[in-house]
Amino acid sequence: MPVDPRVESLLARMTLEEKAGQLSVFADMVRPFAPDVNPEANRRNADEVIEQVRAGRAGTLFNGVGAAQGREIQRVAVEESRLGIPVLLAADVIHGMRTVFPIPLGEAASFEPELARRTARATAVEATAAGIHWTYAPAVDIARDQRWGRGAEGAGEDTFLGCAFAAARVRGFQGEDLRAPDSLLATAKHFAAYGAVAAGMDYNYVEISEGTLRDVHLPPFKAALDAGALAVMTAFNDINGVPASANRALLTGVLREQWGFPGLVVSDYTADMELVAHGYAADDRDATLRAFTAGMDMSMQSGFYAEHLPALVESGQVTLEMLDAAVRRVLSVKAALGLFDDPYRSLDPVREADASHLPAHEALAREAARRSIVLLKNEGDALPLQGGRRIALVGPFARDVDNIEGCWTLFGDRSRYVGLEAGIRAALPPGAVLDVVDGCALETPLDGGVDAAVAAARDADVVLLAVGEPQRYSGEAQSRTQIVLPAVQQALAEAVAATGTPLVVLLRNGRALALEGAVRDAQAILVTWFLGSQTGHAVADVVFGRHGPSARLPVSFPHDSGQQPYFYNHPRTGRPETPQMSEFKARWREQPNAALYPFGHGLGYGRIEYGATTVDAAALAWDGTLAVRASVRNAGTRAAEEVVQLYLHDRVGSRVRPVRELKGFVKLPLAPGESRDVVFELTREQVAFTRADGSFGAEPGRFDVWIAPSAAAGEPVSFELLPPAASLP
Repeated sequence: MPVDPRVESLLARMTLEEKAGQLSVFADMVRPFAPDVNPEANRRNADEVIEQVRAGRAGTLFNGVGAAQGREIQRVAVEESRLGIPVLLAADVIHGMRTVFPIPLGEAASFEPELARRTARATAVEATAAGIHWTYAPAVDIARDQRWGRGAEGAGEDTFLGCAFAAARVRGFQGEDLRAPDSLLATAKHFAAYGAVAAGMDYNYVEISEGTLRDVHLPPFKAALDAGALAVMTAFNDINGVPASANRALLTGVLREQWGFPGLVVSDYTADMELVAHGYAADDRDATLRAFTAGMDMSMQSGFYAEHLPALVESGQVTLEMLDAAVRRVLSVKAALGLFDDPYRSLDPVREADASHLPAHEALAREAARRSIVLLKNEGDALPLQGGRRIALVGPFARDVDNIEGCWTLFGDRSRYVGLEAGIRAALPPGAVLDVVDGCALETPLDGGVDAAVAAARDADVVLLAVGEPQRYSGEAQSRTQIVLPAVQQALAEAVAATGTPLVVLLRNGRALALEGAVRDAQAILVTWFLGSQTGHAVADVVFGRHGPSARLPVSFPHDSGQQPYFYNHPRTGRPETPQMSEFKARWREQPNAALYPFGHGLGYGRIEYGATTVDAAALAWDGTLAVRASVRNAGTRAAEEVVQLYLHDRVGSRVRPVRELKGFVKLPLAPGESRDVVFELTREQVAFTRADGSFGAEPGRFDVWIAPSAAAGEPVSFELLPPAASLP
């Protein structure tokens, strides 16, 4: 960050209480996003917040919205507080503001980081127009256990894919100039290894090796910071017994000393307070001391820093130099955002009222949604639907518009949401007829619902079965032990399937699911996630073939819930499973050690054929490059977009290596009959890992490499990485 002399001038004049105030983040009760809830209490709390701002005791407010009231908050800060330091206004703006885009997990299925950059940019435009400077996004947690609900907020189970989307979202939120009125400060969260909580239970403990921490969970944070993120949020979990929010090895050792991170570290909501419940701190004062000295700059909502930091400095337990360093980082971020030059940036009621961007953002939401839809299965070319057919749209999501946002959507404009029925009706081809029957509620039966659904199915040429998880099943505090459909929806599926009418499942979900029975056996399955504002139109685009499905799974769909945690890039075992499923191998009694639908899987409406993977040489020189090639052809009669994926396996290492690792991908448009050669270049850096001695680097030896349509497809070719002193023959 650039050095601003005003920061040092302010530091020299600030009291201990004012410094602690700059490190304190409180709920914005002046502009609460639900003002109609208990308005009397809101008014009382708003007066208290304004007084904190006036006294210099609140440097940041969060989850408020509105430009006009935001200007009033800032006016009090710059005109009525002693030092005139502007307030930073933050919010949880995760995957859209007024316009809601697909959940991040769904958007990751696009395998298009540039798409994520564009939706984050649109989100920033809308959020900053509503008086927000700072978003608590992107979540860059790697989620290898689908029982964990917060996997919906990230990019899935793969680190390479996660890094690409982390960087893209940061660039989108922040734009090219942090000082621009539409630049939204990004936050990489949750630092760190939150996705590795035991048993997929939110807030649970994490036991993890140093190698897995560094190779799997930390790289997306580094990618986000390298893309320019100036904020990091701590995680709720502990790591090997030390809570992340008081983990000096992470917050200071990794972030500051190893990575040279200049920005600020903010706690998640009351994470410093929770050190007491963890049993890591004796009381509130001790929790403050442990969190702050570990490297957590800002305390969110607990009030601990405001209450205890001044006394800790006066007692000598916290040095003034350490306090000043944290305050300097916060003030420097405010300066980098241009708030000292224009404290009213992003607080323009005229800009907030301007709706001229909405058509473009709705078009982007529709594009993002359809490019996030994964076609798992399409027996007999059940999709796309064509011609004048009688269609039965059945299921609890058929008319629903309350479960299209997904988790962590506080500010969406519900008046603009398009549900399935509206989208399908608008796209019906000439002569087609649509019958809509709920069949059941999300978790409970409806009187006569199944009978009505069965009758509609019998009269139809095809059934679109809209089933899945209720919205509240995924997200924070939504861990599940059984990642399956609610029982009432499964029963509806079985009854409808029994009619014999072709069945197309429109699956709505915030995680990978274990599909069962009639849903698993349907002729076609579309994974539609929680797609946001334009859900209905996007699904219709794909169902009727106006746009082919082009997304791929960013998470493995298991055969059974009991396989969790399951991820494609698991380490090899000494007794790998064989195709014959013999005993005394790494397998379950009931299921293979494999996914039902693997990471990277997805179909289009074309028919894609892969040629053999080849390498340009038998060896990769230590400082050289190696070209890996394959021919990819669309042998079908419809255009398609194929996600071509590059996988690697290190046969022998000082630590047991994964069976495969994604190392590259490209999305190719292919016309019918078109063939294209795909070339990836490999270097030594791409095969590096955290070695047994703790160092990071590559090891010479033999590798397998695939160009394939998924993590479970293709035939490999091998090459050798030569040691530093060797050269190609």
